[in-house]
Amino acid sequence: MKRSLASVSLFLFGLSVVFLLSWTFLESAFLGLSVFTERIAAVSLLVLPAGIGAVIGVLSLIHREGQSTQAVTGIVANTLFAVFHLLIVLLGG
Repeated sequence: MKRSLASVSLFLFGLSVVFLLSWTFLESAFLGLSVFTERIAAVSLLVLPAGIGAVIGVLSLIHREGQSTQAVTGIVANTLFAVFHLLIVLLGG
C-alpha cells in the first residue's frame, strides 16, 4: 500500500508534536546544555520536520493526488507549527 504525500505531511506534523511533548517533559535533563546547542536541537527536532511536512503537502497539491483537504490541512498545520517555533528559537533569549 502506497502512502500519499498528504498523509506523510500529516505524519510529520504528528511527529513534530511528539518531539515537542518529549522536549517539554525532558526539559530538566537539558539544563547543562549551552543556548546554542538547545537552539540547534530545537530547530532540528521542531522546525525541520514541520518545514519538510509543509513542502510535502505542497507537493501533494502539485501532483493532484485527490486528497486536497488532507494536503491543505498538512500545509497549514506544519507551516504554523514551524513558523511559531522558528520565531521562538530566533527571538527567545
